[in-house]
Amino acid sequence: MTAIPYDRRSRRTLTVRPAGPGDAADICALLNAVDVIEIGRPETDLSAVEADLHHPDIDLAKDSWLAFEGGRLVAHAQVWADSGPGRVDSEHCVLPGHRAAGVRLLELMEIRARELTAGAREPLLRLQLSAEPVLDPDVLPGRGYRRVRHYQVMTRSVSAADPPPAPPEGLVLRDCAADPADRRRAHALVEDAFAAHFGHVDRPYEAWLDHLGARALDWSLVWIASLPGSGDVGVLLTRDDRTSMAWVSHLGVRAGLRGRGIGGFLLRHAFAAYAARGRDTVGLGVDTRNETGALALYEAHGMRLHHAVDTWELSLHSRG
Repeated sequence: MTAIPYDRRSRRTLTVRPAGPGDAADICALLNAVDVIEIGRPETDLSAVEADLHHPDIDLAKDSWLAFEGGRLVAHAQVWADSGPGRVDSEHCVLPGHRAAGVRLLELMEIRARELTAGAREPLLRLQLSAEPVLDPDVLPGRGYRRVRHYQVMTRSVSAADPPPAPPEGLVLRDCAADPADRRRAHALVEDAFAAHFGHVDRPYEAWLDHLGARALDWSLVWIASLPGSGDVGVLLTRDDRTSMAWVSHLGVRAGLRGRGIGGFLLRHAFAAYAARGRDTVGLGVDTRNETGALALYEAHGMRLHHAVDTWELSLHSRG
């Protein structure tokens, strides 16, 4: 544990230590406090925080930090390197009015990220923040970060007015609950459909499961679409483990078969499936520069902006 004086006028002291599994509830409360400020509502689930703290590629003693002021948790950060050589992903959260705590955790993230990418030709640290973050707007550009992507989290209300849609001619939909081999087919379809997407990482099946947190995934909520003569053409991977909404993690159609109504059908199927489960909202995230037209597809089916997220990158050669 380190203690660092950082505000001479108030004589406040910043204390930093690694996170542990027992900190999950406090981290969740911090994240929700920031959620309320940034997007107007708390949306972080304790189970998600617990899963992050048990991520198989994180050594909490080296890869996580909590910052306290007067015994109060004011900032949290975490890094992990499961996206291939040269890239480290991260989470960073700080309460407003605690700039020094936020900056200190950025410093520690960057030091650790350089250790994790030692020897890489183009080492990067990647961070996602609300498009209107509580972090002072000059902090990231001042440290060499650049904004590289803008995402929308979109939602749509669902109800009994969303009956199961009629499929395109010949299309058959099956879930992945009964046949374990279908789970590998779902993985292959995700890899195929998302191969050209920004930030996509080609992961072997077992690594993909770990990244997805799929050990606890309900495979009856993952579907594969097939067409005669074309085989498996699309995948819809959803999950029902968020408090605020059902979530579409992946909706993908093989490149040569787009434009046939398959994506729209899969999206409407998700609406109907979750309405039948008693859910009232379905959400997903979309890259606004996605070249497949995903944003327009979601808007055409009634999905609207919930909040926005920016991806920032730091070249780890920029400081040393």
